[in-house]
Amino acid sequence: YYSGGLLAIGAMSLFMNLGWQSFGGRGLLTIALSYAGIALLLTEYLRRRHALAIPAGITAAIVVVLTPLALYGFQVEYEWLWWSEADELAFRDYHRTIDWRWLLMELATLLTGAVLLWRYRLPFLTMPIAVTLWYMSMDLAPYLYGPEYDSWLRRSMVSLGSGLLIIGLALGVDIRGRHGGKDYAFWFYLFGALTFWGGLSGLYWDGSIKEVGYLAGNLALIAAGALLVRPVFVVFGGLGITICLIHLAYRDYLFSLRFPFVLTLVGLATIGLGVFCQRHGPALRARLNALLPAALRELIERRAH
Repeated sequence: YYSGGLLAIGAMSLFMNLGWQSFGGRGLLTIALSYAGIALLLTEYLRRRHALAIPAGITAAIVVVLTPLALYGFQVEYEWLWWSEADELAFRDYHRTIDWRWLLMELATLLTGAVLLWRYRLPFLTMPIAVTLWYMSMDLAPYLYGPEYDSWLRRSMVSLGSGLLIIGLALGVDIRGRHGGKDYAFWFYLFGALTFWGGLSGLYWDGSIKEVGYLAGNLALIAAGALLVRPVFVVFGGLGITICLIHLAYRDYLFSLRFPFVLTLVGLATIGLGVFCQRHGPALRARLNALLPAALRELIERRAH
């Protein structure tokens, strides 16, 4: 289901080339609305006739993904673009180029996603919403900071802060839906963790934070994943710790005969960390749970069981 859905979504977003510009604004708008209409019919059919929530969520997500294409075609047709022909942005640049002029298309995408999520209550619809929030965090920064945003430090800080905001949104969604059986927060957690970890890694490779700070940040991700029972945080945290330890070994022992042995120790230490989490995670989680608000504690207990 997801493989086919991602192929269809990618066909109308990531893999569009400059040849599509030849359709003109009206052609792009017509194609987007036609695809969206078919996807909506499929959503209704799969949901009502066969109760297939996963493929219905995917076809509904296609409608959300088509929103920026439809709005772009509308803007081209009626000359409502926010830029002149001299510095024209093609639609294929929407997924590649950071620019504040995409904001109107992103707001429309969020609105479409919110309406369809309210209408169908299908968790996969949060995926394009989470991706769009990620895009917005990147596109807003140049508008807010101007030329200063071009620094690596500024980009990393924006990514770090945006990740925390998306994770906070995910936690709010998770707590609000703790009594239901559907997981609406997963995609928010995923892209929030990805954005936060990307910003943290950017600060590390830029030299803005030292190894101790980077390791502490990744350990915090692992702790959050263990506490909230969200493996995605543990994956990124474990990846960050492994990368940091390998980098230290590479920097200090690359030209030494000890390098393979040090690298082996790094691998064994990482496995040891996993064993420690496996053995002591439940006890640590129980201690931390006692310090949390009742709503968050109830959420964690539900996910743990």
